[in-house]
Parts: sequence; C-alpha cells; structure tokens
Amino acid sequence: MKKFLSGTVAAIALIAVATPAAAQTNERHYAGVVAGIPYTSTNPGALATFGLELGLLAGVGTRYRAQADAPSDSETATPTVNVVFSLSGTVNRDCSFYAGNNSNARNIDFGVIGVRTGNNENVNSAFEMVGQAEANIDTLTAGCNTNNVVEINKNDIRGLVNANPGGYDTDEFQANIPYQVTASWTGVALNAQTTGSSQSLVVPTTGNAGQKQQGAWRSRMDIDIVAPAVTNKGLVAGSYTGTTTLTLRAL
Repeated sequence: MKKFLSGTVAAIALIAVATPAAAQTNERHYAGVVAGIPYTSTNPGALATFGLELGLLAGVGTRYRAQADAPSDSETATPTVNVVFSLSGTVNRDCSFYAGNNSNARNIDFGVIGVRTGNNENVNSAFEMVGQAEANIDTLTAGCNTNNVVEINKNDIRGLVNANPGGYDTDEFQANIPYQVTASWTGVALNAQTTGSSQSLVVPTTGNAGQKQQGAWRSRMDIDIVAPAVTNKGLVAGSYTGTTTLTLRAL
C-alpha cells in the first residue's frame, strides 16, 4: 500500500466552470490487497460500496473521497441578451410661403391699364384694352412637410371689378377685367413617395377657385396673373380692384 502514499505529492485543482448544467465532483475511490491480490474500485455502485466499506471497518484497504457542491444560478443563465430601445419623437405639421417682409410686397399694382384713347380709333375699338395686363410673383421658399392642399381663391369670379363705374351702356362697355391665375412648383401627388416633378394649378378667367392635393414638397413657386385684353367692349373709367388668396393647408 505504500506505493499509494509514499513520495506522492497531491495537487488539487479547483475549477469553477460557468457553463449550463456543469457536473459537480462526486468521486469515491477504493484500493487494497486481499489474499495477496491488489484491487482498485472507482465510483462503485451501492452494493459494492457497502462491501468495500465493511472491508475498511475490518481494516482492509483504503478509500479516497472528493465531493464538491455550490448553489446553482439564481436564474436561468442567458448567454445572449437583447435589449430593445424604442426611440420616438414628433415633427409638427407646417406649411411655409415666403411672401416678402411686409404687406407692400403683396400689393400688386398694374398702374394705368391702357385703353385705346386716340381720337382716330374706330368706334368699334375705342376704349378697349391696348394689351393684356400681367403680373408675376415668385418665391424661393414654399411647401409643406406633410400631405397638403394648394388652393387659389379669387374674391370675385368677374376678376378685377370697378366698384363705382357710374352709368354706362352695357352693350358697349363693361366694368370688370377677367384674369387667370397659374401657380407652378415642384412636388408630388398625394401620398406619393417619388421624385418631385413639375406641378401646376390654374384658375381660368371664368373660374374663381381651384385646389390641388399634394404630398410633402418644398420648392420655389411661381404665380402668374394674366388679364387678357378686353377687346369686345370698352372699359369704364375708374379703379379696378380684386384679391387672390393662395393657401397651403396641411391635411
């Protein structure tokens, strides 16, 4: 038996393994000599262990035991953890149109609207407009950041109106000047997610309102106001006025 003991250095390695269901140490080893025959037994079953233990009580053989125990994880270990962060925020709906720095920028004055005043004009042309009246308005900043509608409204379907014309022969004269409004910009159709393209909205001389639905857009906008020359009748003298309202409205 001395060969199991003398000159032996026992190194005990302590191992902690952080893996699922790691087996804990439970070793039982026996060795001895019976009738001159050496024997060993490693982790014997219950019946063999009982016999070997009786042998130890009778002074036969030796035994080595090693047991280890530690509490398991408090919860099931998770080698991979996914943490989802939900990010959120809001952007307010907005429509913009740069229309100058004061109201003067929006007062469109044609000045004198020329009529045929020569005394040598044929009676069928006298007092008719010499040519069309035109105004152009453009801004480099216009648009909405959501679905929207572009609207144009005249205050009077007759166009520019002389509110105090006095008396006149309605077969030969009129006290209004019809005009057309055309707005142009770069945008997309309602709910469309695509590259912007040329868009326009026209309110003709015979209409007083129009609208066009759009997706979010931003671009320059041009507004042309054209009053074709009135040539079928003469114009009554006086002041001709009217208003046109452009509306960008978020939907």
